[in-house]
Amino acid sequence: MIRKYLIPLLALAGVAFAVFTVVRGDKTPPPVPPFSAAPRSPYRTSVAGSGLVEAGTENILIGPSLAGLVAKIFVHIGDHVKTGDPLFMIDDRALRAEYAVRVAAVAVADAQLADASYDVNLAEGLAAKGAGTVDDREKKRFVARKAEAQRAQARAELKSSETDLERLTVRAPVDGQVLQLKAHLGEFAPVTPASVGQPPLLLLGSVTPLHVRVDVDENEAWRIPAGAAATGYLRGRKEIETPLTFVRFEPYVVPKKSLTGDSTERVDTRVLQVIFSFARGDLPILVGQQMDVSIDAPATGGPP
Repeated sequence: MIRKYLIPLLALAGVAFAVFTVVRGDKTPPPVPPFSAAPRSPYRTSVAGSGLVEAGTENILIGPSLAGLVAKIFVHIGDHVKTGDPLFMIDDRALRAEYAVRVAAVAVADAQLADASYDVNLAEGLAAKGAGTVDDREKKRFVARKAEAQRAQARAELKSSETDLERLTVRAPVDGQVLQLKAHLGEFAPVTPASVGQPPLLLLGSVTPLHVRVDVDENEAWRIPAGAAATGYLRGRKEIETPLTFVRFEPYVVPKKSLTGDSTERVDTRVLQVIFSFARGDLPILVGQQMDVSIDAPATGGPP
């Protein structure tokens, strides 16, 4: 008798629990409040864009011109360097051995030329006295010219070795700050362009002033005049703002790049890149951070 009523009651309880679970799970979750309210534009009419902070010289990717093991590192992250200051050096033992060989080759070539020149002078003296033949004199002159050419070749090869030795020390091409350093002592440094995904050994750039590369949707690009005023707000911190000074347009409209770091992501939007500058001063803004930028632009206008 108990089993007769127990099984239907358990079935009804299971159905009720399922209905309760579905109804409870179907509720729309409350919206998550934004981390920071969006900044308000200070201009009557404006164009909004997303900007990325970069060095005033653009971010310079530094790598070796000759592959090899990293033997010395002369800088640290954050160091300020001057043009020509050494950054890091590739192991030079093999090239120094080759340089010594070529120094010896120049010494041999000098001796051979001196010997050939002596033979020419002797042959010319004999010919003047009628004791030598013209054919013998010309052969001596040919040997001297060949020795002179060999000496020139040896000196050129020596100069090439000197140049290669200089190239092993990578130097700063501009005044700037070391923004990133991926070189490690004893690590093999290949000559690989960053475009193939290999990170640069060193990232360098001038941070006085900083630049902001702003992506403006192509549909709004025509509204921005040259010299337009703008204001930048640090992403997520609208209270950290700075006036921006117009620098230039990048006249080639490019596909918009996602700032997620995913190199395989594709988008259909194309953007005009506008470069602005600002003095960092005491602002806690670093190269690589994102900014929300408001650009003063009339409602009507012409293309830049």
